Amino acid sequence: MSADTTQAQPGSKYDRLIAAARAAPPIPTIVVHPCDETSLRGAVDSASAGIIRPVLVGPERKIRDVAAKFDIDVAGFDIVDAAHSDDSAAKGVELIHAARGELLMKGSLHTDELMRAVTAKVGGLRTDRRISHVFVMDVPAYAETIFVTDAAINIFPDLDAKRDIIQNAIDLYNLAGFGKAPRVAILSAVETVTTKIPSTIEAAALCKMADRGQITGGMLDGPLAFDNAIDPEAARIKGITSEVAGRAQILVVPDLESGNMLAKNLAYFAKADGAGIVLGARVPVVLTSRADSPRARMASCAVAVLYARARRQKAPTVAA
Repeated sequence: MSADTTQAQPGSKYDRLIAAARAAPPIPTIVVHPCDETSLRGAVDSASAGIIRPVLVGPERKIRDVAAKFDIDVAGFDIVDAAHSDDSAAKGVELIHAARGELLMKGSLHTDELMRAVTAKVGGLRTDRRISHVFVMDVPAYAETIFVTDAAINIFPDLDAKRDIIQNAIDLYNLAGFGKAPRVAILSAVETVTTKIPSTIEAAALCKMADRGQITGGMLDGPLAFDNAIDPEAARIKGITSEVAGRAQILVVPDLESGNMLAKNLAYFAKADGAGIVLGARVPVVLTSRADSPRARMASCAVAVLYARARRQKAPTVAA
């Protein structure tokens, strides 16, 4: 899916994702608390497109009332009744443990309600890997699909957390069909290492960790400022020569605040769509926002489905 950054094709990136996801049978998906029009329609539209096979978890009467009010057809979908949003999140995680679904999808509950159930030490979906979020951004002016991480889960990640954040994003890129060996820019305010800006020191350390095989599957460079990470001319002017500078495909931000602002700037100033997925748990988690467009919601499902399929194919088989 990668392309020359000088030849952007606006609107085409998510279409390719959705088409790739539709090329195989839909994946069973636990949709947690889809109790408003946006979240319920997003799940049903993704099902109609042949991407997911949803199991709706939440107050059954409320789900059916929303479906009737907004003329959304939920006939044929399993509905698991739950008392309220916290109960929906807990039951959604239980259904993952019971092998009823390979994806978890956020409905109209708050993100922290869902993630509390996902990250619970007892009965949650934790793995050895740090859980992190990736925005998969379709920026019309940029031919590459840009990943921004982490802008939703880890507030002030330390060096070890950033290692996992980067590895999660690289694995998503490599497994979900975007290409191989993505170019990873570790962002800061400047492109030189200085003790006055701690994120520049962490960027340099992360690059050395990649040199030593502690981060694999991608090409890292940093610290890089945003301009010389994504613009070849800015990198040339600054005298930065690397495989990553000016051509980044994954942008690793110093902290959640800067990442959130970057993603929303791309969304509102550059008119980018942003699909959202949480990685590092036992299953991918589709994390959508109430402000997401229908195409972005479907793209979030498509990314998660492509990643889940690839992980399933990589999983070792057990002899009978």
